[in-house]
Amino acid sequence: MSKRLPLAFPPARYLCSAVLILALGGCQTTGIEDVTGALGDKQESAAKADAKSDARPEMDALRERYRARPSDPAIALEYGKALRGSGQRAQAVAVLEQAVLAHPSNKALLAGYGRALADNGTFQQAFDVLGRAHSPEDPDWRILSAQGAALDQLGRNEEAQQYYAAALKIVPNEPTVLSNLGLSYMLQNNLPKAEQVLGRAYQRNQNDVRVRANLALVLGLQGRESEAEILVKADLPPDQAAAKVAALRQLLAKKQQRADK
Repeated sequence: MSKRLPLAFPPARYLCSAVLILALGGCQTTGIEDVTGALGDKQESAAKADAKSDARPEMDALRERYRARPSDPAIALEYGKALRGSGQRAQAVAVLEQAVLAHPSNKALLAGYGRALADNGTFQQAFDVLGRAHSPEDPDWRILSAQGAALDQLGRNEEAQQYYAAALKIVPNEPTVLSNLGLSYMLQNNLPKAEQVLGRAYQRNQNDVRVRANLALVLGLQGRESEAEILVKADLPPDQAAAKVAALRQLLAKKQQRADK
């Protein structure tokens, strides 16, 4: 019988999007769902650097549009999203905070501001702001899932799971929500339940590298490293697959060291 490992996760660094997502394939900056650290390699870092370089002219143009019309909520939201996507988290918070102060009832701005706060590690405020971004009469499953992710980062796993459950009532079997729910169970060290939920997410979308990575992590934590490595290596060139397997083994070794202390 394999030894169950206690989990000790680091604080969020962007949701590498919403929801606790540990992606062996690298940090995904798509939203609050991606909230924890990532395991990448030098090739991926170089690729991201190239992508940022390619996006600089577009970012410069967007910045000028924002400076010309800082009170326009649509432009502020677009600029804030672009800042988040480029890793400029504090700047995104500042831009969207000013926009929300000028338009306090704008739901889209509130949602963007909440996600930016979560990116920046301000999880309680993110949760509160996201709560203002929708109403029970018009629930948004993405925001509910994002609130769950913020609660998980605050260590309030059971509350987080209630938000994921509410999101799944709107979009049953949505892979991103299931992935976050599975990692919430993993944070509680309920590895069999985490595997069950992540397995459902994987069945719904086998091409999502983050879902595969999350499931691989849970399998590895249960001592099933060969199964985990098969998932990690899927559809990757040999050199990248080897790097991902090495990253997974390193993470599992660190958790085993904590368990032995």
